[in-house]
Amino acid sequence: MRQRSAPNSHHLDRVPRATGGISRLAYARAKAAGVKLEPILDAADLTHDQIENPRAQIKVLDQIKFLNLVASVLDDDLLGFHLAQAYDLRDIGLLYYVFSSSEVLIDALHRVARYSSIVNEGVSQKCIDNDSVGMSFGYVGVSRHLDRHQIEFWITSLVRTCRQLTGLRLLPSRLRLTHRRDRKAELSDFFGCDVEYGASVDEIVFPHGIRHSPLVGADPYLNKLLISYCEEAIARSARSRGSFQSSVENAIVPLLPHGKAQAGEIARRLGISQRTFARRLSAEGLTFSELLENLRSELAGRYLADGDLAISQIAWLLGYREVGSFSHAFRRWTGKTPREMTQSGLFKS
Repeated sequence: MRQRSAPNSHHLDRVPRATGGISRLAYARAKAAGVKLEPILDAADLTHDQIENPRAQIKVLDQIKFLNLVASVLDDDLLGFHLAQAYDLRDIGLLYYVFSSSEVLIDALHRVARYSSIVNEGVSQKCIDNDSVGMSFGYVGVSRHLDRHQIEFWITSLVRTCRQLTGLRLLPSRLRLTHRRDRKAELSDFFGCDVEYGASVDEIVFPHGIRHSPLVGADPYLNKLLISYCEEAIARSARSRGSFQSSVENAIVPLLPHGKAQAGEIARRLGISQRTFARRLSAEGLTFSELLENLRSELAGRYLADGDLAISQIAWLLGYREVGSFSHAFRRWTGKTPREMTQSGLFKS
């Protein structure tokens, strides 16, 4: 596939970072399976020291790369989901104890949404609190289409935590994920609801009746103390902005199937003029046409690897009105047609 253009170096110090807990769980899982980890770490721009030092932060993009690579080596398409079911929730650290010491569920969800950036700057959370209760997720400075395992880990961990701390078998009324995959009975069985893939937003929603469910570990004194620590942590660290490229990509992906992924429309949705839009991309060594081409190439590889979409469906998802146009573009990117690529065994058919 085409290589994405690297942003200028002056943007690299602003990339979102994470505490790396998910990466360490994946590392342990791969190590236990006898996987040789050096090539995977190198490919993800990580080191053994970063993984083995619990205080070392990891770039969110590197974490996503690492999870994708480990999932591929282990042939575990549900790696994030499986990791989230097997660890001690207390390993989340400060955020877990803020949650567990809250008095009722809705208070805990609001606090998790406010302080989640302490754990992962690349995923923002917003508490849903209206006629239903839940959480929506957004990506900050990271391209959403690259991820699958991290978001499934987050949502699975959230449900586990809610169930453990309320003592209730909470069942979501709605679970929507923006990435695409074939339906997995294992996920539906765990959550107790159908999972909507290819949605316009990442969110999990529960019935309003669980809003005031008491938490078994409620401790208002501890909660007040922990909140003060969290407020200090947020004040000390300015939120990472990440590259402008990732914001543009996140705006493009849902518009591609509808033929609306034009520069003017993306600029409008980002709240800036077309001149500013072009200037900010140029500052990162990009043009809109190059970014769109690279993004389509990456998505094409992801969709073909999934193996559950027809080539005509992939063409539509990428904004091509004709399969022939998509096949022509794909040959330009890879030297093969989509069908030849799947038949070669490089992608699952």
